[in-house]
Amino acid sequence: MRKKIRVLVIDDSASVRQTLVSVLESDPEIEVMGVAQDPFVAARRIQEEIPDAITLDVEMPRMDGITFLRKLMSQRPIPVVMCSSLAEEGSETLMQALEAGAVDVILKPKIAAADHLSEIGSRICQVIKAAAQARVSATRRGYSASGSGPAKKLTADAVLPPPSGRAMAKTTEKVVCIGASTGGTESLREVLEALPANAPGIVIVQHMPEKFTGAFARRLNSLCQVEVKEAQHGDPVLRGHVLIAPGDKHTLLERQGARYHVSVRGGPLVSRHRPSVDVLFRSAARSAGANAVGIIMTGMGDDGARGLEEMKDAGAHTVAQDEASCIVFGMPKEAIARGAALKILPLERLAGEIMQSTQSW
Repeated sequence: MRKKIRVLVIDDSASVRQTLVSVLESDPEIEVMGVAQDPFVAARRIQEEIPDAITLDVEMPRMDGITFLRKLMSQRPIPVVMCSSLAEEGSETLMQALEAGAVDVILKPKIAAADHLSEIGSRICQVIKAAAQARVSATRRGYSASGSGPAKKLTADAVLPPPSGRAMAKTTEKVVCIGASTGGTESLREVLEALPANAPGIVIVQHMPEKFTGAFARRLNSLCQVEVKEAQHGDPVLRGHVLIAPGDKHTLLERQGARYHVSVRGGPLVSRHRPSVDVLFRSAARSAGANAVGIIMTGMGDDGARGLEEMKDAGAHTVAQDEASCIVFGMPKEAIARGAALKILPLERLAGEIMQSTQSW
């Protein structure tokens, strides 16, 4: 029998703790080993038993979540998922948490409509499973993991039809599409920080809840030579600019004449995600063909594997991040298994590959 993932829930709100326990234990692969109302209680519980993963509130009495996270990562690294409300100002703090070593971010579940709780509960369980696979160390780059994740529900067919199979001829306009999930926030930062100001236009799907993608984009914009922003419907894809798909919306690449822009829209979960990498990649296959570069990075599951294959079939240059540099190897592993990646490269070489593959045409 497969060993269950044991989770410690840390939150000062009794109702949130109760809801999280209910959500997590609805998944047969997860077991809540304990709850704690603050980091001091949590520290004593961890001394008794090491959990496979921790959910950690940001604002708590006696010690805030970020301080506890930093202490934990320096002394006894354990995969941590930050749990927060939708507050815009709180999303900026969560960016600090990801930089400090948190594996991912989830929204606090609210006792609301059943369909809302079901959807957010599904994401929480997926994130915890991915976090449990990540082997963390005291250094931010000390991650490695493997695993293919859960089977997807809907494919990109739910949002747009498959490519026609007619690859577009190469032109002078190039576009790069990147997909990432667990561990992607810091990995993407490393790639984008290495790009020059004249890098090709880039569109990114990073699995994150709504609101947090805006804070993520602002943080990257403050660190990078390229300009980074959360994508809005109709935004052009321009050289030296990076568009981050907003949480809870699908982002598609579209073309009008020689110019590319993005379409931001709703729709069902695809490969269990919204935004979905498969949707972005399929739209790139249809709209850009051989003028595109597709890169799939760290993350659990198979979102993006089928889409990367469609990009490759349309003539695009396709790349997967290698296992050694992934926090979770699920998404690249699935793409590689499909034969979708023309190259398999470590994280530190992805920025150079973006520049080389777009300048050599």
